[in-house]
Amino acid sequence: MTAVDSRLATKQTAFEEIPLIDISALVDGSDAEGVARTIGKACEEVGFFYVKNHGIDQELIDQMYRVTKDFFNLPLEVKQRLNVANSGLTLRGYIPPFAENADPKNTRDFKEAFDYGVDEKEVSPFFGPNLMPEELPEFRETCDAYHDAMMGLARKLVSAFAISLDLPANYFEDIQRHPITIQRLLHYPPQELSASKDEVGIGAHTDYGFLTILNQDAVGGLQVRNSEGEWISAPPIEGAFVINIGDLVQAMTHGRYSSTVHRVVNTSGKERYSIPFFIDLDFHAPVETVPTCVTDENPAQTAPYTCGQYKYSRFVDVYPHLKGAEKGLENNG
Repeated sequence: MTAVDSRLATKQTAFEEIPLIDISALVDGSDAEGVARTIGKACEEVGFFYVKNHGIDQELIDQMYRVTKDFFNLPLEVKQRLNVANSGLTLRGYIPPFAENADPKNTRDFKEAFDYGVDEKEVSPFFGPNLMPEELPEFRETCDAYHDAMMGLARKLVSAFAISLDLPANYFEDIQRHPITIQRLLHYPPQELSASKDEVGIGAHTDYGFLTILNQDAVGGLQVRNSEGEWISAPPIEGAFVINIGDLVQAMTHGRYSSTVHRVVNTSGKERYSIPFFIDLDFHAPVETVPTCVTDENPAQTAPYTCGQYKYSRFVDVYPHLKGAEKGLENNG
């Protein structure tokens, strides 16, 4: 048996390396403050944490995995009819293997994905109609229900972020009235143990946005890079989600909270599936330093940019069909 490329090795540790937080008291409101402080500590020290007792029905999660597998088992020509390029600025639909690379200077992403969000008629960057497979009658209904459930959980977690930063619980609501959201379905085909650094599930990257809620199957493969540059495993925990913050939170907290580099390496020899949900700010919301993170040494951002500007600029670098479409930034998301 060929050994895994040493550059893909991870420091195998118990899951306690990434905090596991019981958020039941946040969900039911009995001790939002206490949970928020624990979340804040995790955001400062790791940038990743697990949550359990989150209130999301396991039956809905199981159904999402069923329709996810059904979708990726469709013939390639069916999936290609839903190619993300066909959605234009909306950026919804199917993304084939190697069509999107998180770390293009170093790796190619051996995965396929499907993105959707809130279905809307008007097309603008990150907003518009979903491309859905007519061959799977339960797909749309299940996806919509799951997206709604993730939105509810995200709202609770965002309020906890605010509390942890000594801000009112509703501080971020004014800039998340109509947020950019992406619900992604991911399939990682099996890779051999001889996989090299050049081809991984997802290359090393930070998330562009505000908050990610990830459900991963039992196969594993998620790795998080710590401050010493070591890759730490983030193994699946039954009944738990993995939460991580993105670039927007790091910017708005002046680096107090970390947007941590992570990747997926699936050398299990098995099919791997995961379901990440991404929530950002409103398209035109300014990415400004929150007042409790402003000090004499770290003054407020003097030239704030908008969420849409930042996120769209990152996607232009990824998707060829967006080249020359920067004028889309002028539209209201």
